[in-house]
Amino acid sequence: MKRWKQILFRAFIFACLAVLFGPFLVPVPELGDLVTEKEFADPDSKFIEVNDVTVHYKEMGEGETTFILLHGFGSSVFSWREVMDDFSKHGRVIAYDRPAFGLTERPMPETWKENPYGMGANVELLRGLMDALKIEKAVLVGNSAGGGVSVAFALTYPERVKKLILVDPGVGGGYGPQFPAWALPIMWTPQMRHLGPLMMRDYQETLPNTIAREWANEANLSAEVKQEYLSALQIKNWDRAFYELTFAPAYPELRPLLPNLTVDTFIIAGADDRLIRSWYFEAISQETPAPLVLLSQCGHVPHEECPERFMQEVINFLEL
Repeated sequence: MKRWKQILFRAFIFACLAVLFGPFLVPVPELGDLVTEKEFADPDSKFIEVNDVTVHYKEMGEGETTFILLHGFGSSVFSWREVMDDFSKHGRVIAYDRPAFGLTERPMPETWKENPYGMGANVELLRGLMDALKIEKAVLVGNSAGGGVSVAFALTYPERVKKLILVDPGVGGGYGPQFPAWALPIMWTPQMRHLGPLMMRDYQETLPNTIAREWANEANLSAEVKQEYLSALQIKNWDRAFYELTFAPAYPELRPLLPNLTVDTFIIAGADDRLIRSWYFEAISQETPAPLVLLSQCGHVPHEECPERFMQEVINFLEL
């Protein structure tokens, strides 16, 4: 073999070995002082196993109508604290933590049968939760990414949805990061999963700022509420769970499917949302189509920042 071919061959072998084994040489130290989900449980916390995932939820009220509340990215059932009681005056209300958030279990790849963090898995988790709690039909109230899960569920199981309330929803098509489908298998390799926690630990720096931007007026965000959100970074495997969520299996783009919704839908959002601009809500309200209410001086979480006005508009829509 000519010398240049030998050099090229050796370089190729070296590059392959570097790709295969190099990532494992990068140290990924465990974060210290992390606790399990149940160590943060409240007296009214409930846990139930659905699709091999231990789901944390809270429940109030009773009646013919059931409301299911779905939080956004980086949030939890805590985000509904201002309106849980209001909803319970009109029926049964359930708020639960989606996988990767709150006190719901964070399964790891070595233990699951299929990825529990993707949109498809979230849809089936919601169906399983409704079955387990004997809920035939519910009003879904979804905030931000929780709105996306609500839309996907309503498209898949319209017969299980009484009405759909989307709160500052993110349904793609101009909002949220987009990862090409061809890149996902790369991110699922053992090499990238080894490095994944390091990639996600930037949230320790960025999450406080993201939380603050959810409010139109940061003065409305108390230090206690902000700290409650940051407690997510104290739970074991939060970084690995965020990685698996970020690169979960691809799902059909939701925004082009909005006209296919057959359930009565309402969109309510903060006019001063700094994470998703109001023009986006105006656009998707026409595409759905669905009535839209923009609440002045409210941000990405109007159910927290201006709960009274939020509930009044919801009640008007539901005609309660």
